Amino acid sequence: MLESQEDPYMSDSVSDCTESHSVVTEAEVDALVRGICFKTGPPRYLGVEVEWLVHELRQPRLPVPSARLEAAYAALRTLPLRSALTVEPGGQLELSSAPAASLMECIGSVSADLDAVRATLRAAGLGLIGYGQDPWNPPRRFLHEPRYDAMEHCLDRAGPEGRAMMCTSASVQVCLDAGYEEPGPLGHGRRWWLAHQLGAVLVAAFAHSPMARGRRTGWLSTRQSLWTAMDPGRTDAPTPGVEPRAAWARHVLDSPVMCVRASSGPWDVPENMTFRDWTRSGSPPCKEDLDYHLTTLFPPVRPRGHLELRMIDAQPGDDGWIVPLAVTAALFDDPDAAETAYRTVKPLAERAGPLAAPRNPLWRDAARFGLADPELREAATVCFAAAAEALPRLGATTDVLDAVAEFIERYVARGRCPADDLLSSLQGHSPARTLDPSHSRSNGQFHGKDIRT
Repeated sequence: MLESQEDPYMSDSVSDCTESHSVVTEAEVDALVRGICFKTGPPRYLGVEVEWLVHELRQPRLPVPSARLEAAYAALRTLPLRSALTVEPGGQLELSSAPAASLMECIGSVSADLDAVRATLRAAGLGLIGYGQDPWNPPRRFLHEPRYDAMEHCLDRAGPEGRAMMCTSASVQVCLDAGYEEPGPLGHGRRWWLAHQLGAVLVAAFAHSPMARGRRTGWLSTRQSLWTAMDPGRTDAPTPGVEPRAAWARHVLDSPVMCVRASSGPWDVPENMTFRDWTRSGSPPCKEDLDYHLTTLFPPVRPRGHLELRMIDAQPGDDGWIVPLAVTAALFDDPDAAETAYRTVKPLAERAGPLAAPRNPLWRDAARFGLADPELREAATVCFAAAAEALPRLGATTDVLDAVAEFIERYVARGRCPADDLLSSLQGHSPARTLDPSHSRSNGQFHGKDIRT
């Protein structure tokens, strides 16, 4: 079941692994991962993590000075919030809801917290804005701590995308229970598979990051392109077609170790050492090291007892995050909608091919073209309609139903996504964007110049 717990990745504590009983073997890691990462049962809870870029109210495109951010966050930490408030390396703000027993409980709780956060920031001349990737500013690190020094060092080996992810990206992450042990529309095996196929549709529909440093990047979800370009051992999903627990346990063991924590001084950043290698070394890891390692893996769907869907860009507007939360919850937790979504995205699996998300052709096209891609648009049309029909059964209020209906009319029905609005506002017009389905694809991309960040 989805549980409330402090993210160990946000902790500076360093465990003492000197006692022999605390060391974990390769076999123990396999058993632990299988036991803790998929807690099955009836889907009863859900949650959401909303990330935001913080901006100056008077000059939104300018970066906020560090001193102003520090003062603002000090004030925010005095608020009696139900959600956990954390700060990302570049100064982005994140609110992580407590597990909620219903969709409306989750929306109500986070909305109230956001109202309080915005009021405090407004008094300081600051505000929140939802972009998947900062359209204007280069990466700039706000937090300077051993864990982020180590992360930057590690990710820099694969290229500049890691720094951009750390410091200029933001998302809406939906957290769902893993599902029943048994098969069926709400079974954990089906939900795991669905998350990786439907995930591409969610990327396309909610793409909202077409720019970086003031220029078009050639992607409607530049944020997703960053994940695709980073170290595949850290950002890829496990091998498709394998039983979820076995696939994730193998993935955890074979993924590279980001860092080895130290009680003082910089943390060691090993090169080409997997967690499996570490368990076989002369100084093997302990349970706390495994816990930490799990939080340094960034696949598009991360099992943490529950399923954490990480592929959705931050959305425009104060309440834009509600639509992806509501649609995703409906497509997973309503049996009829889940069955419709499964049947709808099943043909897309052939297009995805044997490569894991987000590196396969389906996910790359979703990030590049959004709903201008005909197959993704067709799938989104059916899935969003199923979600809209299911939401009253989940207790959604008229306001939520209207927000979803407006999103469908404004974007899905027209083959558009929020990124198109940003691009159109800069061009001064709103041209229709379509792709001829007869266009050939090469390595999952329509022919055309690839403008990378």
